[in-house]
Amino acid sequence: MMGRHFATKGGPMRLEGIHHVTCITGDAPGNVDFYTGVLGLRLVKKTVNQDDPTVYHLFYADEAGSPGADITFFEYPGARRGRAGAGMVHRVTFRVASEAALDFWEQRLEGAGTPTRRADGRLRFDDPEGLGLELAAVETSDAPLVAGHPEIPAQHALQGFDGVRAFAASPDASRRLLEQTLGFTPAGAAAWEVRGGARGGVYAYDAPPGSGAGVPGAGTVHHVAFASPTDEHGAWLDAVRAAGLGASGVIDRFWFRSIYFREPSGVLFEIATLGPGFSVDEDPEHLGEALILPPAFEHLRPRIEPLLTPLPDPRASWATA
Repeated sequence: MMGRHFATKGGPMRLEGIHHVTCITGDAPGNVDFYTGVLGLRLVKKTVNQDDPTVYHLFYADEAGSPGADITFFEYPGARRGRAGAGMVHRVTFRVASEAALDFWEQRLEGAGTPTRRADGRLRFDDPEGLGLELAAVETSDAPLVAGHPEIPAQHALQGFDGVRAFAASPDASRRLLEQTLGFTPAGAAAWEVRGGARGGVYAYDAPPGSGAGVPGAGTVHHVAFASPTDEHGAWLDAVRAAGLGASGVIDRFWFRSIYFREPSGVLFEIATLGPGFSVDEDPEHLGEALILPPAFEHLRPRIEPLLTPLPDPRASWATA
């Protein structure tokens, strides 16, 4: 039975849009080149998958590593390409400020050998492993979450997530959970706005292609995380469990705390806290430069480091550029 939307003393709880989107890559060096070198995001944390510490977990975001701008990747070296299907996110949309920004990105991406498709204030393309990406010219009062890059004017830079789209054969199966438990607001036939006091985004469904079956692998999304104020996190766990879903419980990821569950259409959801953030164990000026392990994993460093693909500091050449 789906629970009713929980409330705190301050009123109904609201998720603060998308916290992060986690994907899979089979090529960490190429992944770093594309997301930092082409898209201009900042590598803000180079760490390991805490559920499988033999592989990388790479985080790209704005300068501060803010929730709302954070696309992340597990690297399984040489992993075969996957294919999004029912129960999987198939497109990740970032905001930009204007049509002029889309002009800039259309030229930059095409110049980098990445084909694009443009229509209705949006620019679609795939990353080198086939992950569906999109830039949308969006008017919003949300703070722009921007990373600095010497080749990308600040007014054209990516500004954080606008939303994600998933495949679902029967979106109505998820409606009660999304609206009554999670507090999403309908924004179309199979689309919802996820908005808190400071930030929002869109979650939407499309009909799955072909047979509908997906194949996890390189170029696919593993899960999407929505942002929770830290003091409401326990109440979110209660709400999800009251809806009859098998939630993971609260898992301490050191930089944030997480709750995982699979929504009725099959997409793996996470609710992640807004803090403490990536600067708790790293100088903000040097985020992403070194391999950082949470304290509980530090004793594994001598065994982990030799297994990881060597990666350069993507900003090392800026001083001489």
